[in-house]
Amino acid sequence: MNRSHRWSAADIPDQAGRTFVVTGANGGIGLAITAALTARGARVIMACRNVDKAEAARATLPAETRGLAEVRLVDMADLDSVDEFVAATAAAGGQVDVLVNNAGLMNIPHARTAQGHEMQFGVNVLAHHALTRGLEPMLTDRVVWLGSLAHLRGRLDTDDLNMDARGYGPMAAYANSKLACIMLAYEWQRHFDRGGNGLKSLAAHPGYTATELIRQSGKPLADRFFELGNSMTWAGLTPEMGALSVLFAATMPGLAGGEFVGPDRLGGLRGHPEVTTSSRRSYDQSVSAALWERCTEMTEFQRA
Repeated sequence: MNRSHRWSAADIPDQAGRTFVVTGANGGIGLAITAALTARGARVIMACRNVDKAEAARATLPAETRGLAEVRLVDMADLDSVDEFVAATAAAGGQVDVLVNNAGLMNIPHARTAQGHEMQFGVNVLAHHALTRGLEPMLTDRVVWLGSLAHLRGRLDTDDLNMDARGYGPMAAYANSKLACIMLAYEWQRHFDRGGNGLKSLAAHPGYTATELIRQSGKPLADRFFELGNSMTWAGLTPEMGALSVLFAATMPGLAGGEFVGPDRLGGLRGHPEVTTSSRRSYDQSVSAALWERCTEMTEFQRA
């Protein structure tokens, strides 16, 4: 990418007539993505668990673009809710140009989804895999998966994705889930290539972004550390800046499927978007294929 021009939301191409699904669009990066896309004419389906909170977030959008955003219920901690969202989207017309798999949990105490999966893996990975599979027949352009620099610490065991054997650690579970998101993004591209449908799958990470996501561990010292980081303007990006890498991956026509986008400064912690690389581990195709198969099994056959 030409560093003489630092890409911003003003560079998003005209999106009039295009439909985006953005999970977790009621705050933080998801709301910033929604605001930027609707400002360029896109219709955005805000796929959120808390409809009241999402409607309040939609009300903060400028009056002239607010009508382009629509709230639709989905609880990513319940695969049955994902199925219902897919059915509602099909019934409402069906075409989705871009899916942004943004919703996520980070660094939370141990919990289980409705189907009994470890919560961070269930929400960040499994639900988005199920959502992508459900919406695939309706997609016309691409899917973007939210990664994180935390993936550098991730370790995947496809026989222990719920961390039952290894033992649960909040940040380890988050790192594992984000490595899985990136690897699934690459495996989805191979899936699209085999299908010959011209769809793209990309991954993007926002750098260090100051949102409420990172203060949920239930451990006061850890949460205070992240709170201090958020308060330092030099450290944490605003949600609007953090959203740029995702917007770049979701809207730029010249990008190839299977690429990874992140901020261009301080090792990816901050800056403007550029095409970059993820960890060596994330490119292991045999593990990615096994992850795909295991996630497909878990989403198809392990309903409550």
